[in-house]
Amino acid sequence: MNSNAQINPIIPGFAPDPSLVLVGDTYFLVNSTFHLFPGLPIYTSKDLVHWTQIGNAINRTEQLSLAKSATRINFFEDGDHMYATGGLYAPTIRYHEGTFYVVCTNVIRHGDKPSDDELQNFIVSTTDIYKGKWSDPVFFEFNGIDTSLFWDTDGKVYISGSKSPGPMTKVMLFEIDLVTGAKLTEEKELWPGTGGIYPEGPHIYLKNGFYYLMIAEGGTHEGHMVTMARSRSIFGPYEASPENPILTAAGTDEYVQCTGHCEAFEDKNGEWWGVCLAIRKGADLLYGLGRETFLVKGHWTEDGWLKFDRAKTHLSVPGVQVKEEERLTAVPDVDLLYIHDPELSRYTIYSQPKGSPTNYVLTASAHDFHAPEASPTFVGKRQRLMTGTSSVEFKDLKFSTVDKAFTHAGLAVYKDEHRFLRIFIAGETMKVVFEIVNKAKQIERSVEHQLDGKSGDFKLVVSYTEQEYRASVVVGGDKTVELGKVDAMDLSAKDFVGPIIGLFAFADRDGTEDRAREVWFSNFVVDNKAT
Repeated sequence: MNSNAQINPIIPGFAPDPSLVLVGDTYFLVNSTFHLFPGLPIYTSKDLVHWTQIGNAINRTEQLSLAKSATRINFFEDGDHMYATGGLYAPTIRYHEGTFYVVCTNVIRHGDKPSDDELQNFIVSTTDIYKGKWSDPVFFEFNGIDTSLFWDTDGKVYISGSKSPGPMTKVMLFEIDLVTGAKLTEEKELWPGTGGIYPEGPHIYLKNGFYYLMIAEGGTHEGHMVTMARSRSIFGPYEASPENPILTAAGTDEYVQCTGHCEAFEDKNGEWWGVCLAIRKGADLLYGLGRETFLVKGHWTEDGWLKFDRAKTHLSVPGVQVKEEERLTAVPDVDLLYIHDPELSRYTIYSQPKGSPTNYVLTASAHDFHAPEASPTFVGKRQRLMTGTSSVEFKDLKFSTVDKAFTHAGLAVYKDEHRFLRIFIAGETMKVVFEIVNKAKQIERSVEHQLDGKSGDFKLVVSYTEQEYRASVVVGGDKTVELGKVDAMDLSAKDFVGPIIGLFAFADRDGTEDRAREVWFSNFVVDNKAT
């Protein structure tokens, strides 16, 4: 048994706002996905250390639209800024009488101001979570986010959530009809928190005759914290815990920062834990892979209050022998991601034997990454490793100086329409281009390398550490050309999302798509471990 092994984050990479439920001997966990499809990944584990993604709760484009999930750049008086992405926010997963439920908010951007947003709250459900047959959404009225479900002992079911507008949001509660989405009671404010901005992420737990309300405060970055209150009645009044904040890294020099948005749970052995979001940030002010899912140990005090140990990368889970190769796996293709509402007919996937890279055929789109609501031709996976290499190959790629049906085809590290880096081959010029874009930081630069000949085999490579990204092209299988590097800070910012590494094809022909061509990608590999 590994004692105090490096198991955190348990879900590395883009994995914010975790919620967890234990059913039988299996833990089920879900995260936010914002502007990406499919949405709301479902992970399972038997031991809290080894996880497998088995599907996604939003897995059909017919369930809801993510087209209006653009990213808004908020600038602050101190010169700092934050990227606020729309789409699927802070889901909660629950299980009741044979059915799994996920409640969530789709933040729809109708304009440039937060007051223009539509908050589309919904519940999806399934009786067979392994087959991924999730229902169409049941929508309900609530002008807020971070909704959570709670079944009381009398069978009544309640929704708690964080009601807009911010920054002093209000934690509300009401009874709901799960079949129709109808409210059965008026909304009632429960507890204002301890004074931090954005009281949100509420969950209610019933233990020893008390209703425990756990929330997040302080915003989702440096001031993030978890606080708790309790009451003998579900509608309150609530008494604040003397242990508050019961989890935070604010004001510390911890490598793991921004801890908050926590789900408390009792494990199979009667021990208490929490899953929370946090950022491996350290002292360099880097946001790295963004908000990831961490496991923290919980403890109950003698007077009946829960508190958590500070989040660390190393943690001991009793009885678990850590197997690195099984730490995070996925059912084939369920971990693929697209932007907004994809036209899936543009993608053909040729799966290979287990352990072999997958080949893809993409039909180029007229939309580039800059489009705020369109779905560029892009398919990728979350960057899970701080240090690694991702690559793709073109076999016998032919170019024409006459037919310029596609101009970009390559490998990208994508966050949103304002921030990405990419390496691509411009077909009509026989150039390979390395480009970095960050609108808020006014970064837009590129370097080019002229390739020889009009056809051949090429391999595009992006390698990365916690501090930087590097790009190169391998020509003919043996000639490596280094194109350059960028500081990881160039993609870093206070934001909600994390880097996605994927393939893209962009057709630039008078803004039309009818002349777009298929682009063949071979041996697409994400996150090879660096040696």
